[in-house]
Amino acid sequence: MRIVVLAGGIGGARFLRGLKRAAPDADVTVIGNTGDDIHLFGLKVCPDLDTVMYTLGGGINEEQGWGRTDETFQVKAELAAYGVGPEWFGLGDRDFATHIVRTQMLGAGYPLSAVTEALCARWKPGVRLLPMSDDRIETHVAVDLDGERKAVHFQEYWVRMRASVPAQAVVPVGADQAKPAPGVLEAVAAADVILFPPSNPVVSIGTILAVPGIREAIAEAGVPVVGLSPIVGNAPVRGMADKVLAAIGVEATAAAVALHYGSGLLDGWLVDTVDAGAVADIEGAGIRSRAVPLLMTDVDAAAAMAREALTMAEEVRA
Repeated sequence: MRIVVLAGGIGGARFLRGLKRAAPDADVTVIGNTGDDIHLFGLKVCPDLDTVMYTLGGGINEEQGWGRTDETFQVKAELAAYGVGPEWFGLGDRDFATHIVRTQMLGAGYPLSAVTEALCARWKPGVRLLPMSDDRIETHVAVDLDGERKAVHFQEYWVRMRASVPAQAVVPVGADQAKPAPGVLEAVAAADVILFPPSNPVVSIGTILAVPGIREAIAEAGVPVVGLSPIVGNAPVRGMADKVLAAIGVEATAAAVALHYGSGLLDGWLVDTVDAGAVADIEGAGIRSRAVPLLMTDVDAAAAMAREALTMAEEVRA
């Protein structure tokens, strides 16, 4: 079975770990979000790609869900001593090595897709990890500060500002001019199943879908497309999906997110058991739905979620 998964960071990575357990023989291609990418200290940092790579490769900080295990921060402290910022984004010493290698390879002319493949050769995540595009895309968030509308990088909005002010707009800068990375459209065309894990529908999966050609390829693939709601009980399981959903005029409910994707894209949508009352509305919009436990408390729970998604995909196919 060939499975394509669109993934953001922590939620996508943990779901993928469950999927590997649920379908150990499947050929899994992950299309990773690069809208969160940022240049820091002269280095190209790809948070979502790295979170997937570290999580599946056994190097993730399990408590945080991001960054390396057994991490130290001496370089960060030295940079701060020199007065070099930003201090609000902390890279660990082990993590720095990944970004140094990536930046060196990009500087030598390798595209991000080739660099990601080279990095994965060390971590062996057990999936094919593709960036959504080799082109530079950065998600920016418009906010009102001191009576003035300003655009800040998504990382600044989330990490420094902690989404403490309303997002007025979310813009994937550069996405409209970008092309899918090599292998992305081919993987979608060859897929037997396409899955949307419980990743942020605006700044993760939404940014991937903003790259011209990807949404269209998924809609035209002719295979089951099944998603899992990142909203449980009218609130995001983690992160600030509610803040960015509000910026695009979508309520933070399991049903509203399903309708945001739409029946032209989704065939199936899993909601949590606390949102069972939303199933009828979702199915009324032409999307098959079911209520199942959607909290990834451990790998077994994530695997159970993945099995439910694959079961729904088979029902759709039938």
